[in-house]
Amino acid sequence: MGITTHKWWELLPAGIRRQADGYVLQDARFQAIRLIWEAGRAQGLGLNDAQLVVHDRYLHYGDRIARTPDSPLDLESLAARAAGAPGRVVAIEAVWDGDTVHDWFVELLAVIDEPAGEHPLATIYWDTAVRYLGDEDRSSLHPSAVAADRAGKALSARLSVPFHFASPHTPDDGAPRLRP
Repeated sequence: MGITTHKWWELLPAGIRRQADGYVLQDARFQAIRLIWEAGRAQGLGLNDAQLVVHDRYLHYGDRIARTPDSPLDLESLAARAAGAPGRVVAIEAVWDGDTVHDWFVELLAVIDEPAGEHPLATIYWDTAVRYLGDEDRSSLHPSAVAADRAGKALSARLSVPFHFASPHTPDDGAPRLRP
């Protein structure tokens, strides 16, 4: 039988454990995994073991972890964010993005004319979307896409500008973009 995650944790030096817990409490999962893996590698700790140790630390701290707050998706908040754009809003756009922490997510953007560019309104991660949508039937679509589509269309109607989401059915960070 292999070494348990609790035993791996106890084998780490106290300073490493304090630093790892600091990362966990800041919701910096990958920094914690890397630290634990590098510190325990010489003793035979593998990457998978390091991930399990960090997972246990997340369970240990639970609600005490300072999670990144959800972007608000209610119409009033999005309209206020759009009103703060540095130029005239000419469209609302939803675009896919992704990373190793959140997998796929959708950025909701205000497309502005001068200066030409975009102004971020909301980042819609899977968990953010699920909380926003509640028990709504999402069919087989990614919840981030459903939430972005709903919030983006409502905001574009409020502002009387077009809404663009090039790839609502399939995550694609290379989908054609709307340009002013």
